[in-house]
Amino acid sequence: MAVTAVSAPRRQRRRAMQVLVVAALAATGGGYAWWHASAARPAGQPIPIGDGVTGPAGMVHIPGGEFLMGSDSKLAQPNEKPAHKVRVHGFWMDRHHVTNAEFRQFVEATGYVTTAERPPEWETLKVQLPPGTSRPPDSALVPGGMVFVGTPGPVPLQDFSQWWRYVPGADWRHPDGPGSSIDGREEHPVVQVSWEDVQAYAGWAGKRLPTEAEWEFAARGGLEQATYAWGDRFAPQGKQMANVWQGQQAQPFPVLSPKAGGALGTSPVGTFPPNGYGLPDMTGNAWQWVADWYRADQFRRVAASGGLQQDPRGPSDAWDPDDPGVPANAPRRVTRGGSFLCNEDYCLSYRPSARRGTDPYSSMSHLGFRLVMDDRTWTDRRQRKVASAPMQ
Repeated sequence: MAVTAVSAPRRQRRRAMQVLVVAALAATGGGYAWWHASAARPAGQPIPIGDGVTGPAGMVHIPGGEFLMGSDSKLAQPNEKPAHKVRVHGFWMDRHHVTNAEFRQFVEATGYVTTAERPPEWETLKVQLPPGTSRPPDSALVPGGMVFVGTPGPVPLQDFSQWWRYVPGADWRHPDGPGSSIDGREEHPVVQVSWEDVQAYAGWAGKRLPTEAEWEFAARGGLEQATYAWGDRFAPQGKQMANVWQGQQAQPFPVLSPKAGGALGTSPVGTFPPNGYGLPDMTGNAWQWVADWYRADQFRRVAASGGLQQDPRGPSDAWDPDDPGVPANAPRRVTRGGSFLCNEDYCLSYRPSARRGTDPYSSMSHLGFRLVMDDRTWTDRRQRKVASAPMQ
């Protein structure tokens, strides 16, 4: 089995270059299935789910604790190594990705316009490009997002530009471009949202993005160093456990084919089984933004400092030298979890330890998010609500 790491920096550079190409052309003319995973929790211990009274509605309480973050397995990429001890406090996490329906409520309430719906800003593009790249006129920059377009037949997997395109008009309402729609996909994860968009939504919802440590702790569901969020076997007893390429598509990645055991693209949230903390789709379906800056060497730096890391908040800057054509310190935030495109021949990112960095202004057709809330935030909110309630 050949495993090739996805080069996110090259993808971001390609996105920026494709924006410039488009600009130049423009200038010239489910239902939920929740059940208990006893391997991750003591037998009989319930999963605390908020109902708006005992906890924030639609969120699951993650107990917190100590775990080994990262991985030393033979499947791990260098940026996942070494495994190191981390402790996180308890927190609440959304049961599932934020959906199209939920994001629509936010947009209707606030009038927010996502980055994919605005003309790209040169200041955010040029930092992802080789120094000296010429600046196009502002009027030539066209709104859009990165879309998986696939290939008609098998291709070498070294050049992702064969199956990704910057598509003008792609946004959260039209995730695959102007001809696509989210009608009938209200319970699918919202995609084509940037890190900046997610921050705006989080502020409106009174929540925040999880740290990378919180995300991985939650994704593992109580299973120490298991390969997947559900255990060590990809398909236990032949059961598909996540929306990833293998098992969903009849053709090898990235060849598009008719529906075969599941449609290409995202699936409704909760279609696949939850992990030990009651969280479905922590891996697969859509990648998830997290709060931290991305450094390819972060785990090595943390491990070298020694000792137990308490609620780590990540590095203070970004660094990724994997693509010499992009400045190593170009802004990138961590994304986690993999997506419906992940497969054993290309990236294997549907593992809890898999990580990558993404341009915070970039939006893609396989990238979404879910949010968290601190215990203290919920307690304070409840106390204020009780205090403001009228006397009976």
